[in-house]
Amino acid sequence: MNQKRTDLALEAHEMWKETAAETTKLAGVKAEEYDKDGFHISKIEILDEQGEKELNKPRGKYVTIDLGPINQRAADALQKAANVIADELKALPLSLKPDEPVLVAGLGNRNITPDAIGPKAAEYVIATRHLVTQMPDQFKGLRQVCALTPGVLGLTGVETGEIIKGVCEHIHPSLVIAVDALASRRLNRLCSTVQISDTGIAPGSGVGNTRFELTRDSLGVPVVAIGVPTVVDAVTLALDIAEAAGVKNITPDELLKNEENPIVTPKEIDRHISETAKMIGYGIDFALQDNLSVSDIELFLS
Repeated sequence: MNQKRTDLALEAHEMWKETAAETTKLAGVKAEEYDKDGFHISKIEILDEQGEKELNKPRGKYVTIDLGPINQRAADALQKAANVIADELKALPLSLKPDEPVLVAGLGNRNITPDAIGPKAAEYVIATRHLVTQMPDQFKGLRQVCALTPGVLGLTGVETGEIIKGVCEHIHPSLVIAVDALASRRLNRLCSTVQISDTGIAPGSGVGNTRFELTRDSLGVPVVAIGVPTVVDAVTLALDIAEAAGVKNITPDELLKNEENPIVTPKEIDRHISETAKMIGYGIDFALQDNLSVSDIELFLS
């Protein structure tokens, strides 16, 4: 069992390759890489039970977008990244019709910065269900979208999944998009990558607090997860550093010495979360509503 923790399928695939012989082929997994508008994209598709076992992830598609141009402050990088996210969302075979409603759920605790990516991203999603239902003539060109920030169990006393399931049973969306924080194995991927998957998500997984899973089975509708790694746990980081220095066969117990396993997050986490949340929110808007511009989004959000 791998001692390193990650929520990214890309990193699970990397760790498998690190331990496999060069001639070994990973059964049940298809991988490809490509570039789009200056952003590097990696796609991992887990095809069967064997692939699930090898990568310890449910079968489905996992798309990882490298946000390098964003961090380098390239011109128009945020809008280009939002467009790339929108393209990858629309590329998933969801068979979503223009008039079918969508629920966007921003998961996490907005009071804890590394866990606030979901709630902050939801602030940039254009909520239109009330507009379309109350003024259909004026807003007939828009898809019905609801944006929900259910909070966390410690603040509400209600499981996040229970809240979302209850809303789904009332508004009957054709798709749920869940945005949440994740954990990575590498510091250079924190707030520098976005993972999109069609497998659903377990709220709290990024900080090791997994509960009610949001999946097609639990909610009755397809669930697309958008995750951003915002933390690395200290044991995973230490193991990678030790291996890079040539030190092998260290156990977590040797590293922790009966102490808790802390998590590490970037120094400028506030800025990273703010920029990445806006990019994800705009990407969802571009994916769900046809022919919107940035100025259109800003007008709606104002």
